[in-house]
Amino acid sequence: MIAASAALLRAGEALSELAWPTRCVGCNMPGELLCDECRAALPWIEQRWACPVCGAPYGWLTCTECDRSRGHDETSELSASQPMTTWPTRASVCSLPFGGVGASLVANLKDAHELRLAPVMAALMACSLDEATSWPALDGQPRFDPSHTDVIAFVPATPVAVARRGFDHMELVSRALSGLVNVPLLDALARFDARDQRVLGKEERARNLAGIVQVVCDVHSLNVLLVDDVMTTGASMREAASALLRGGAASVSACALTRVC
Repeated sequence: MIAASAALLRAGEALSELAWPTRCVGCNMPGELLCDECRAALPWIEQRWACPVCGAPYGWLTCTECDRSRGHDETSELSASQPMTTWPTRASVCSLPFGGVGASLVANLKDAHELRLAPVMAALMACSLDEATSWPALDGQPRFDPSHTDVIAFVPATPVAVARRGFDHMELVSRALSGLVNVPLLDALARFDARDQRVLGKEERARNLAGIVQVVCDVHSLNVLLVDDVMTTGASMREAASALLRGGAASVSACALTRVC
């Protein structure tokens, strides 16, 4: 019975592939989700030149994206009623600039429901994290060290978005990334509804998200890798990181597939 069911599933997948062939998200050629040519041409953010605070490309010496938060007191208690102006993350690692293939990956997973892209995005993030093991954060330690990372958490989608799509896309990506970097996944955060961030400016984004993310499990003394798909102003990542720190996390490092810059 099991063998027959497996055979029917394979036949169904073959028929689906004939009717709706897999196409590359970069060039739209049939065959793979991300073809060899597009994969070879990915515009990787080089970690040695990236800002260790916010992950912006070429921000190592002076970063205009986060105004180089080196002089700020990142450990001071943050008020949920006030927008954040500093970066509470220990380090940030981003894989690709937002646009082109990076934007297409995100859109096809979230909006076209191409769930097979989740492990593809996770693999790209894992590559950047591997590179980041060789470059220091501001504390002098590697920007990512799997042996000193206790759990992976993800920036959750809003309840409205999850209801519309039927899934939380970053949960899928995080689950795949967990297996690749051998760090357990912890579904640590819940998020209330807020206005669509895409229509808001930098300051509006921070105010819109203030206090809407809550920790829903024990994160005390954990070193957390927090992941998201797109980092624009960093408001979502900072709000989620601050919630984890208020919940007792020892440290929070960030990783995003794409970085708007």
